[in-house]
Amino acid sequence: MDEDTPEKTGPAASGPRDETAGSPRTDGGAERADGPTEDVALDPWGSASIGDYADLFAEFGIEAFDDVADDVTDPHYLMRRGVIFGHREYDAVAEAMANDEPFAALSGFMPTGDPHIGHKLVFDEIIWHQEQGGDAFGLIADLEAHSARGMSWDEIDEHARNYLLSLLALGFDAEEGELYRQSDNRAVQDLGFELGSKANFSEFEAIYGFDGETNISHMQSVVTQTADILYPQLVDEPKPTVIPVGPDQDPHVRLTRDLATRVRYFKVTEAFASFELDDAERRLVRAAYDALAAESAADDGEVDDAETDVRCEDAAAWLADYEPPEIDEESVDLAAAKSTALDKLRAGGKEPLRPRVRFFDRNATEEAFEALIGAVDGEKRVFDGHVDAFDLTRGEAESVAREVEIDHDGFGFRQPSSIYHRFMTGLTGGKMSSSIPASHISLLDDPEDGSDKVKAATTGGRDTAEKQRELGGEADDCPVYELYAYLLAGDDDELTKTVYSECVNGERLCGGCKEQAAELMREFLEDHQEKREEAEELLDDLDIDLDSDRRGTGGEH
Repeated sequence: MDEDTPEKTGPAASGPRDETAGSPRTDGGAERADGPTEDVALDPWGSASIGDYADLFAEFGIEAFDDVADDVTDPHYLMRRGVIFGHREYDAVAEAMANDEPFAALSGFMPTGDPHIGHKLVFDEIIWHQEQGGDAFGLIADLEAHSARGMSWDEIDEHARNYLLSLLALGFDAEEGELYRQSDNRAVQDLGFELGSKANFSEFEAIYGFDGETNISHMQSVVTQTADILYPQLVDEPKPTVIPVGPDQDPHVRLTRDLATRVRYFKVTEAFASFELDDAERRLVRAAYDALAAESAADDGEVDDAETDVRCEDAAAWLADYEPPEIDEESVDLAAAKSTALDKLRAGGKEPLRPRVRFFDRNATEEAFEALIGAVDGEKRVFDGHVDAFDLTRGEAESVAREVEIDHDGFGFRQPSSIYHRFMTGLTGGKMSSSIPASHISLLDDPEDGSDKVKAATTGGRDTAEKQRELGGEADDCPVYELYAYLLAGDDDELTKTVYSECVNGERLCGGCKEQAAELMREFLEDHQEKREEAEELLDDLDIDLDSDRRGTGGEH
């Protein structure tokens, strides 16, 4: 969630591609293909690049953004051009947005240097969601900067001010949104303490590679970030919340989604009988039940779950002859689950098989569990530790569970959503790095210096102008073209399409292309820095302390 160094915050590849099919798109973006990775590792504090973004889909369960793109009304240009390439459960946010229901967007920034053009992508994503009606949150991850990077508090104060000025200058509405520092937000720290009670060191080892040399404050900052991610749901009510980040921050999102579930009072699942099923088994039993219920309907004229006489042994007989796909469309291994599902059904014998929603008592107080029983309408059965409801849909049951939890001092969190943008290539090729000034452009750079960096940038051009005209340039492997697609063209898709087409068709030479990009960069920096000056007074009026009196030397050096 916390973007800090240039190698981490922009998109790494240059544009739209159908990742699952592997076919490049030439509609105003570009694609940098670094080749497949042998071992995908996501480190929130490292500088690793991603070779093949499709690897993230299989390895970590990140879904292709193309799958939900059609659900977004008037999508941001970063979405249209494939810069935002992946998501986790963004459909929940898109649905809330389309229906004018509450939702939120939050991202954070680790103040270890100047804000740069990679950060602008994240700023823009937060601001766009705010413009779509969402509650917007921007935070300064000062505790993380101090514990994980050893930044002094004076340095943090200076950089934090610069981040906030750029965010405001780009259009963040501070009256409608919220800006804060981790160290000053007591609600976040209190929530982090509660979430920490559901986490353990072994999973920190597995997720982050922490070991005996990792300082405790660094681990504490991770729990604080999970609290940051869930903080918007403490404001007003639990609601769909999107976290715009680079893929290296996905470990924080995964951990937070787990912790959001663990602190819930109740777990709601679909069930069919007295025994429990896992997700894969549940799909198979559902298929068996639906098939047998349909046969019953053919005989009786209608399906009534309360009346249908389907027994566990009947479902076992049907499933024994069923050949499920080894891997279904959601990468669930159904073939492997068939054996265990059969065992459970056969053990159930003549027990009726009947769909129901099951509420498990996970962390509920005795009073909350009793309130849940009373809140479940229709036919129900109460057991020690769970309640089966026969007249509620899964969605209705989730709403009941959340309402009871909130009424009894629980959080009722929804799992947060996330969207992922590509890493940005350095202007000199390779990784964009804060330690290589020529490779990145700071939002504080003198406009002429920014222009000069673009003019000196590596391109995807051929060795000679003659070859460029003959073969065309390689826009999909060009840091300068990335600047057009991700920043300089803004909302103008026609410009990116024209630049791309002229490049690959040999009509555009690199010198003229860089001159145009350099001028656009100079104009952008001039305009942005004028707006930063205008934002000074606004920032000074905000209730955020940028002159910390904290003491300490930090964690890593």
